[in-house]
Amino acid sequence: MKVLDRPLLFLDIDGPLIPFGESPGGEFPLQLSPDSAGQGNPLVDRIDPGLGPLLSALSCELVWATTWMHEANRLISPRLGLAALAVVEWSDESGDRVDEWFGLHWKTRALVEWAAGRPFIWIDDEISDRDREWVSANFGSRALLYQVDPRSGLRHSDFATLIDWLDATDS
Repeated sequence: MKVLDRPLLFLDIDGPLIPFGESPGGEFPLQLSPDSAGQGNPLVDRIDPGLGPLLSALSCELVWATTWMHEANRLISPRLGLAALAVVEWSDESGDRVDEWFGLHWKTRALVEWAAGRPFIWIDDEISDRDREWVSANFGSRALLYQVDPRSGLRHSDFATLIDWLDATDS
């Protein structure tokens, strides 16, 4: 399969990679670690670096789909051991709001457009059934809209579902 034919994986940060619930040690999510105080965003310490190799091993092209935009490559990619990824750039009209038509998440239409017919996975904590319905009715290829619980974020156990979906897309 050519690189340009590989499925895309659109990845959000807040919620999926930076969970909002208790961390494994039971700390409050906004607690600064001694290593991160004064060094950018302290929430990056909540990222599980073990997710990086799991993401890299997937047979797809990883793309940042986050309001962090290019900051994701500066602060998040190194934490995960990832090379710089492509970034979906949101327009000034985008933001944390619901698409007024059909109650879609504001990212939904933009990601379908960005995919340009390539199969894709979208990992986010704000995906709804309306987004799934709209993508199913309006996108001509396979798509997996994978919602994670923002309290726990993306887990190692989630990768079995992602791998199964990608394997089915390859066949």
